[in-house]
Amino acid sequence: MTVSTKEQAARPHGRVLILGIGNILWADEGFGVRVVEYLAARHHFPAPAELMDGGTQGLYLLPQLEGLDGLVIVDAIDFGLPPGTVHTVRGADVPSTIGARKMSLHQTGFQEVLALLDLRGHAPRKVALIGVQPVNMQDYGGGLTPPVAARVPEVAAAVLAMLAEDYDIHPIPRAPDATQDGAGLMTAAVSRTAYENGRPTEAEACRYGDPRVLTRMRG
Repeated sequence: MTVSTKEQAARPHGRVLILGIGNILWADEGFGVRVVEYLAARHHFPAPAELMDGGTQGLYLLPQLEGLDGLVIVDAIDFGLPPGTVHTVRGADVPSTIGARKMSLHQTGFQEVLALLDLRGHAPRKVALIGVQPVNMQDYGGGLTPPVAARVPEVAAAVLAMLAEDYDIHPIPRAPDATQDGAGLMTAAVSRTAYENGRPTEAEACRYGDPRVLTRMRG
Protein backbone atom coordinates (compact mmCIF):
# COMPACT_ATOMS: atom_id res chain seq x y z
CA MET A 1 0.00 0.00 0.00
CA THR A 2 1.17 3.52 -0.73
CA VAL A 3 0.04 6.91 0.47
CA SER A 4 -0.66 9.49 -2.21
CA THR A 5 1.03 12.89 -2.23
CA LYS A 6 -2.36 14.49 -1.72
CA GLU A 7 -3.03 12.32 1.36
CA GLN A 8 0.40 13.12 2.79
CA ALA A 9 -0.12 16.86 2.28
CA ALA A 10 -3.47 16.70 4.06
CA ARG A 11 -1.89 15.31 7.22
CA PRO A 12 -0.23 17.67 9.69
CA HIS A 13 3.49 17.31 10.36
CA GLY A 14 4.31 15.51 13.59
CA ARG A 15 1.05 13.56 13.75
CA VAL A 16 0.30 11.73 16.98
CA LEU A 17 -2.37 9.06 16.67
CA ILE A 18 -4.38 7.58 19.52
CA LEU A 19 -5.57 4.26 18.14
CA GLY A 20 -8.18 2.06 19.79
CA ILE A 21 -8.20 -1.45 18.37
CA GLY A 22 -10.52 -4.37 18.99
CA ASN A 23 -13.94 -5.76 18.22
CA ILE A 24 -16.85 -4.25 20.15
CA LEU A 25 -19.00 -7.32 19.37
CA TRP A 26 -16.92 -9.52 21.69
CA ALA A 27 -17.29 -7.94 25.14
CA ASP A 28 -13.93 -6.83 26.58
CA GLU A 29 -12.24 -7.04 23.19
CA GLY A 30 -13.87 -3.71 22.42
CA PHE A 31 -12.01 -1.92 25.23
CA GLY A 32 -9.62 0.06 23.03
CA VAL A 33 -12.44 1.31 20.82
CA ARG A 34 -14.50 2.32 23.84
CA VAL A 35 -11.62 4.34 25.27
CA VAL A 36 -11.20 6.42 22.11
CA GLU A 37 -14.98 6.84 21.99
CA TYR A 38 -14.88 8.12 25.59
CA LEU A 39 -12.07 10.54 24.74
CA ALA A 40 -13.83 11.84 21.62
CA ALA A 41 -16.99 12.52 23.59
CA ARG A 42 -15.18 14.59 26.21
CA HIS A 43 -12.31 16.32 24.42
CA HIS A 44 -11.51 18.00 21.14
CA PHE A 45 -8.18 16.84 19.71
CA PRO A 46 -6.57 19.58 17.61
CA ALA A 47 -3.86 18.78 15.06
CA PRO A 48 -1.40 17.17 15.21
CA ALA A 49 -3.31 14.82 17.55
CA GLU A 50 -5.86 12.42 16.08
CA LEU A 51 -8.21 9.77 17.44
CA MET A 52 -9.05 6.65 15.47
CA ASP A 53 -11.30 3.65 15.93
CA GLY A 54 -9.03 1.05 14.34
CA GLY A 55 -11.42 -1.82 14.95
CA THR A 56 -9.99 -5.02 13.49
CA GLN A 57 -8.71 -3.54 10.22
CA GLY A 58 -5.18 -4.90 10.54
CA LEU A 59 -3.13 -4.23 7.40
CA TYR A 60 -5.75 -1.79 6.10
CA LEU A 61 -4.48 0.61 8.78
CA LEU A 62 -1.00 0.74 7.26
CA PRO A 63 -1.46 3.95 5.21
CA GLN A 64 -2.82 5.75 8.26
CA LEU A 65 0.17 4.84 10.42
CA GLU A 66 3.07 5.72 8.15
CA GLY A 67 5.40 8.50 9.29
CA LEU A 68 3.77 9.19 12.65
CA ASP A 69 5.62 11.16 15.29
CA GLY A 70 3.81 9.15 17.93
CA LEU A 71 1.43 6.22 18.19
CA VAL A 72 -0.54 5.42 21.34
CA ILE A 73 -2.34 2.07 21.10
CA VAL A 74 -5.17 1.13 23.46
CA ASP A 75 -6.25 -2.50 23.56
CA ALA A 76 -7.27 -5.47 25.70
CA ILE A 77 -4.14 -7.59 26.20
CA ASP A 78 -3.46 -10.79 28.11
CA PHE A 79 -0.64 -9.67 30.38
CA GLY A 80 -1.26 -12.58 32.74
CA LEU A 81 -2.34 -10.09 35.41
CA PRO A 82 -5.50 -9.89 37.55
CA PRO A 83 -8.63 -8.98 35.53
CA GLY A 84 -9.00 -5.24 34.96
CA THR A 85 -5.31 -4.47 35.57
CA VAL A 86 -3.94 -1.62 33.45
CA HIS A 87 -0.40 -1.95 32.12
CA THR A 88 1.69 0.32 29.86
CA VAL A 89 4.42 -0.83 27.47
CA ARG A 90 6.69 1.46 25.43
CA GLY A 91 9.07 1.36 22.49
CA ALA A 92 10.47 -1.88 21.13
CA ASP A 93 8.57 -3.88 23.73
CA VAL A 94 5.22 -3.04 22.10
CA PRO A 95 5.36 -5.38 19.06
CA SER A 96 6.81 -8.23 21.11
CA THR A 97 4.13 -7.78 23.77
CA ILE A 98 1.33 -7.86 21.21
CA GLY A 99 2.89 -10.90 19.57
CA ALA A 100 3.48 -12.84 22.77
CA ARG A 101 0.23 -11.87 24.48
CA LYS A 102 -2.21 -11.87 21.57
CA MET A 103 -5.70 -13.13 22.35
CA SER A 104 -7.44 -12.56 19.02
CA LEU A 105 -6.87 -12.40 15.27
CA HIS A 106 -6.87 -8.60 15.17
CA GLN A 107 -3.76 -8.55 17.35
CA THR A 108 -1.96 -10.92 15.00
CA GLY A 109 -2.78 -8.53 12.14
CA PHE A 110 -1.61 -5.51 14.08
CA GLN A 111 1.71 -7.11 14.94
CA GLU A 112 2.26 -7.47 11.19
CA VAL A 113 1.38 -3.79 10.68
CA LEU A 114 4.07 -2.70 13.14
CA ALA A 115 6.62 -5.01 11.50
CA LEU A 116 5.83 -3.66 8.02
CA LEU A 117 6.08 -0.06 9.17
CA ASP A 118 9.54 -0.79 10.52
CA LEU A 119 10.57 -2.68 7.38
CA ARG A 120 9.45 0.19 5.13
CA GLY A 121 11.24 2.78 7.24
CA HIS A 122 7.99 4.45 8.33
CA ALA A 123 7.75 3.33 11.95
CA PRO A 124 6.47 5.89 14.48
CA ARG A 125 9.16 7.85 16.26
CA LYS A 126 7.54 6.87 19.56
CA VAL A 127 5.09 4.07 20.24
CA ALA A 128 3.27 3.07 23.41
CA LEU A 129 0.63 0.53 24.34
CA ILE A 130 -1.82 1.06 27.18
CA GLY A 131 -3.60 -2.22 27.78
CA VAL A 132 -6.08 -3.73 30.17
CA GLN A 133 -6.30 -7.35 31.28
CA PRO A 134 -9.68 -8.58 29.97
CA VAL A 135 -12.20 -10.72 31.81
CA ASN A 136 -14.27 -12.09 28.92
CA MET A 137 -13.65 -11.92 25.19
CA GLN A 138 -15.98 -14.78 24.22
CA ASP A 139 -19.38 -13.18 24.88
CA TYR A 140 -20.69 -12.32 21.41
CA GLY A 141 -22.92 -9.27 21.58
CA GLY A 142 -21.86 -8.46 25.13
CA GLY A 143 -20.54 -5.16 26.45
CA LEU A 144 -17.53 -4.49 28.63
CA THR A 145 -17.45 -6.47 31.86
CA PRO A 146 -17.62 -4.33 35.04
CA PRO A 147 -13.90 -4.65 36.00
CA VAL A 148 -12.83 -3.60 32.50
CA ALA A 149 -15.51 -0.92 32.06
CA ALA A 150 -14.30 0.69 35.29
CA ARG A 151 -10.89 1.23 33.66
CA VAL A 152 -12.14 3.28 30.70
CA PRO A 153 -11.87 6.69 32.47
CA GLU A 154 -8.53 5.69 34.02
CA VAL A 155 -6.99 4.71 30.69
CA ALA A 156 -8.44 7.79 29.00
CA ALA A 157 -6.72 9.90 31.67
CA ALA A 158 -3.48 7.98 31.08
CA VAL A 159 -3.68 8.77 27.36
CA LEU A 160 -4.15 12.48 28.09
CA ALA A 161 -1.21 12.44 30.51
CA MET A 162 0.99 10.72 27.93
CA LEU A 163 0.07 13.29 25.27
CA ALA A 164 0.96 16.12 27.64
CA GLU A 165 4.23 14.64 28.90
CA ASP A 166 5.59 13.15 25.68
CA TYR A 167 4.27 15.54 23.03
CA ASP A 168 3.14 18.71 24.84
CA ILE A 169 -0.35 18.16 23.39
CA HIS A 170 -3.30 19.23 25.49
CA PRO A 171 -6.74 18.26 24.12
CA ILE A 172 -9.50 20.74 24.85
CA PRO A 173 -12.32 19.58 27.15
CA ARG A 174 -15.77 19.76 25.62
CA ALA A 175 -18.53 21.61 27.46
CA PRO A 176 -20.57 19.17 29.58
CA ASP A 177 -23.71 19.81 27.53
CA ALA A 178 -21.76 19.07 24.33
CA THR A 179 -20.64 15.60 25.41
CA GLN A 180 -21.84 12.98 22.96
CA ASP A 181 -21.29 9.23 22.73
CA GLY A 182 -18.95 8.51 19.86
CA ALA A 183 -18.61 12.16 18.78
CA GLY A 184 -18.43 11.17 15.13
CA LEU A 185 -16.16 8.14 15.54
CA MET A 186 -18.98 5.61 15.09
CA THR A 187 -22.66 5.38 14.28
CA ALA A 188 -25.11 6.03 17.09
CA ALA A 189 -26.44 2.47 16.97
CA VAL A 190 -23.13 1.03 18.19
CA SER A 191 -22.06 3.79 20.56
CA ARG A 192 -21.41 2.24 23.94
CA THR A 193 -24.58 3.41 25.69
CA ALA A 194 -26.90 2.34 22.88
CA TYR A 195 -25.05 -0.90 22.27
CA GLU A 196 -24.88 -2.10 25.86
CA ASN A 197 -28.44 -1.02 26.72
CA GLY A 198 -29.85 -2.47 23.51
CA ARG A 199 -28.77 -6.08 23.86
CA PRO A 200 -31.72 -8.39 23.19
CA THR A 201 -32.47 -11.48 25.27
CA GLU A 202 -31.25 -14.80 23.88
CA ALA A 203 -34.80 -15.67 22.85
CA GLU A 204 -35.30 -12.36 21.07
CA ALA A 205 -31.96 -12.62 19.29
CA CYS A 206 -32.72 -16.16 18.18
CA ARG A 207 -36.11 -15.21 16.76
CA TYR A 208 -35.53 -11.72 15.37
CA GLY A 209 -31.74 -11.25 15.26
CA ASP A 210 -29.74 -8.56 17.02
CA PRO A 211 -31.09 -5.14 15.97
CA ARG A 212 -27.81 -3.42 16.91
CA VAL A 213 -25.87 -5.39 14.31
CA LEU A 214 -28.69 -5.33 11.75
CA THR A 215 -28.94 -1.54 12.06
CA ARG A 216 -25.23 -1.17 11.34
CA MET A 217 -25.47 -3.51 8.34
CA ARG A 218 -28.37 -1.54 6.89
CA GLY A 219 -26.58 1.75 7.61
